[in-house]
Amino acid sequence: MWLGNNQALIVVGSGDDTRAWGPPFLGDESVYFLSVNRNKKSIAVNLKDPRGAKLILELAGVCDVLVENYIPGKLSEMGLGYEDVQKVAPRLVYCSITGYGQTGPMSQSPGYDSIASAVSGMMHITGPEDGEPVRPGVAMTDLATGLYTHGAIMAALLWRAKTGRGLHIDCNLLSSQVACLTHIAANYLNAGKEAKRWGTAHESIVPYQVVLC
Repeated sequence: MWLGNNQALIVVGSGDDTRAWGPPFLGDESVYFLSVNRNKKSIAVNLKDPRGAKLILELAGVCDVLVENYIPGKLSEMGLGYEDVQKVAPRLVYCSITGYGQTGPMSQSPGYDSIASAVSGMMHITGPEDGEPVRPGVAMTDLATGLYTHGAIMAALLWRAKTGRGLHIDCNLLSSQVACLTHIAANYLNAGKEAKRWGTAHESIVPYQVVLC
């Protein structure tokens, strides 16, 4: 999309930080970035400029889904919160992804996969039995949140098809990772059994661990 010569709308910069997460690189962009963002089109807009905010509202009016990951309240300050956008796009599915949700003592903290992995207890149950907590080899908290978000958006689009109205979806890293603890959480809530690291073994199923063969 060409925005013309209205420089107030253009934000000059390097874009997503993950473009530089490498090696390896393919051309000027990291393979990390390309693994999830290849072939996507984008524009850069100065949201703090009223004309930039107006452009976002115009785009919202012709889109099905808006996904944002600002700290709660920031977009509202620019006139782009859910209540603002809903007025011009009542059928829009507006999805917010945060670190810790829209309310609560940590809501204003930025969200990072590794921090949410630690706070949720995921790292506490990952790693050698007699070792330190370990971060999973891929960003499981980010990935899980994305999958939960995808399901929520699909459900919201079905809701819109039936009612003609959009929704505000609230997904966050911490809740998504806690939900992924499944039986670990159930063991503690129902039997008071605190989790620990088992390496590749399983506390309830045998055989499960790595065996030399």
